[in-house]
Amino acid sequence: MNPDVLSAALLAVITPLVEARRPGAAEGLTTADLPLERPKNRDHGDWASNAALKLAKVAGANPREFAAEIAAGLEAVEGIDSVEVAGPGFINIRLDAAAAGALAKSIVEAGDGFGTTDARADEIINLEFVSANPTGPIHLGGTRWAAVGDALARILASQGARVTREYYFNDHGAQIDRFARSLIAAHEGAPTPEDGYGGAYIADIARRVALAYDGDIDALDPAAKQEAFRELGVNFMFTEIKQSLHEFGVDFDVYFHENDLHDSGAVERAVARLRELGHIFESDGATWLRSTDFGDDKDRVVIKSDGNPAYISGDLAYYLDKRERGFNRCIIMLGADHHGYVQRLMAMCAAFGDEPGVNLQILIGQMVNLVKDGQPVRMSKRAGTVVTLEDLVEIVGVDAARYALTRSSADSNLDVDLDVLQRRTNDNPVFYVQYAHARTHNVGRNAAASGVDRSDFAPETLTHETEAALLGALQEFPRVLAYAGEVREPHRVARYLEELAGLYHRWYDNCRVIPQGDDPIEPVHRTRLWLNDATGQVLRNGLRLLGVGAPERM
Repeated sequence: MNPDVLSAALLAVITPLVEARRPGAAEGLTTADLPLERPKNRDHGDWASNAALKLAKVAGANPREFAAEIAAGLEAVEGIDSVEVAGPGFINIRLDAAAAGALAKSIVEAGDGFGTTDARADEIINLEFVSANPTGPIHLGGTRWAAVGDALARILASQGARVTREYYFNDHGAQIDRFARSLIAAHEGAPTPEDGYGGAYIADIARRVALAYDGDIDALDPAAKQEAFRELGVNFMFTEIKQSLHEFGVDFDVYFHENDLHDSGAVERAVARLRELGHIFESDGATWLRSTDFGDDKDRVVIKSDGNPAYISGDLAYYLDKRERGFNRCIIMLGADHHGYVQRLMAMCAAFGDEPGVNLQILIGQMVNLVKDGQPVRMSKRAGTVVTLEDLVEIVGVDAARYALTRSSADSNLDVDLDVLQRRTNDNPVFYVQYAHARTHNVGRNAAASGVDRSDFAPETLTHETEAALLGALQEFPRVLAYAGEVREPHRVARYLEELAGLYHRWYDNCRVIPQGDDPIEPVHRTRLWLNDATGQVLRNGLRLLGVGAPERM
């Protein structure tokens, strides 16, 4: 019996009880109004509900008496072993072994589809993440967003959303000019400009630009030389960024060039739209957005008095462009240094007539620090000043890097202990989860060799306490995915997998799939193989959503 079936049974019991007291009061009542949760203390049962407390006033009943009536109705439902009323009206539900164990077979039969749903089919999501400037390799902050953003995209898609991964390619502005000047300095053997970029990668890109240029690049006048190094250098750098991300398991559907906003007239269209809506005004020769009407701390200059677009103009044009492309959810992942932008971006969203927090959502990620031998790792062999994606992957590999960056809430600072991630021990969380998955395959191989197959399924035999706990955790997987998608927090999937792995290891230590010695193969052994394989399937599904491999042998 899964939570949906139990919720439906709860609704079927409660509806006539409410109607009997107050005709019409149950109209519109749905399973969403009847919360079910896993008790923290498993001694209290498999499921708990505060529905009696929540609906007592609607029904005009004493909560505890109402809970007792609900309990009596639930006890008659097939698959429910017992129901108890606790405290002022909480309902604790215990399933019988067969009803609880039936889940194992349904998971195996659902396969890769277990946990998926179409609940978010109405969400057309533009998920913008990483978007690092093409002036150097991706640093750890961008690497964290690559892991978290890609995992979030996978989770949202598993819930039915249509997700487009988008990279905002910033090829316009002062930082690109500084990048080009840095390349020229490296090419000419001059010191790095005071505001420029350093690191071995600059000299490498400069050499590649000089070799790729069709002609004598040193014969160009300064402006042409700057443009040649800018165009070719940015292309080389961005090609490297895309390759690094691809090797990290992250690919984007759209690479959107900032230059296109300014070349296509998108800025002018955005200003015209806001002017039509009455939110643009002129003052001191400049064009302004009256963003204070929408919660911003001050109005924003959109077009400066010299006629050049201000920084926010690109944001306005880009947001409108996304909405015109049909996205009803625009999620932007920003680093901690962009926290001050949230208020103005939400004001921008509202100015266009949209709902902040719905049509536009901003996720802020915090800093990542690498630690080795108890000391912070600060320098990159290639970038010089910052540790990069390539540095992390070289040390621990893609799986460990992605898992480590995804398993903690992105809005908290993160210390990644490289020593822990390189160990093949249980204190390494990615090893712990992957080893549990590999163990399920090892059990399956040994079972096949011993003649244990899945030709029999007797869920009523799964009576050991570790089996009840394992089944309870497996049942939670769809709810964990749904909630992780709702709150945009992939780390909840990782933490769930660690809990599931722990329960599986404890079950493995207590329950045999293969008979001991010359004992005959019994239905319980075959049924446990179903449970073993169901656990492997859920571990595999969860790891896949995090972009992490699920090895069959370790």
